[in-house]
Amino acid sequence: MPNYARARQPRRASYDTGTIHAILDSGLVGHVGFIAEGRPMVMPMAYARSGETIYLHGASKTRIVAMHADGDPMTMTVTLLEGIVAARSGFHHSMNYRAATVHGSTRLVTDPDEAERALMAITNHLLPSRWDEVRPMHDKERKATGVIAIEIEHASAKIRQAPPADDVEDHDLPIWAGVIPIVTALGAPVGDGIGPDVPAPPSTGLARRKFA
Repeated sequence: MPNYARARQPRRASYDTGTIHAILDSGLVGHVGFIAEGRPMVMPMAYARSGETIYLHGASKTRIVAMHADGDPMTMTVTLLEGIVAARSGFHHSMNYRAATVHGSTRLVTDPDEAERALMAITNHLLPSRWDEVRPMHDKERKATGVIAIEIEHASAKIRQAPPADDVEDHDLPIWAGVIPIVTALGAPVGDGIGPDVPAPPSTGLARRKFA
């Protein structure tokens, strides 16, 4: 595994590749930051990681695709919330979380085979093996979809998994303190009620286990 370059050394930061990959692979949405028309933009987007490349997709006419130039800087953050940390003072309230931020230069994916692999990876990241359950993509759908690759150059993780950090002199105050866990899970699949009555496919069960 590569060693990511360290842009800074903040508190709770980790530059361990395995830790960063695990967070990226456990998230459903990444918040992607880029510059468009001289202004910073942030968009929530579905994504997939393949080695040291992050793949994003969007309609060909959206800003992130239509205004893209190869080599543009881009960043993405994935945050997994795990708990609300309630302390004995407002000052020490916090969140337990795992977050990964990647920085890199981008390129528009123009090779048809890579673009298909990227779209398959994004689909299967959300619902494992889903690509094999659905019909092939039409040419018009492919033409209407842009794929962006972020080649990771810098990455870091920030993690907090701890109880409140109250001041020692506050420990005897008659105030409850602790952690309220945040639990995220996928529910049972609900069909759209259109067309033939078919059972939920294996990908739904795989996704529920993956994101449990």
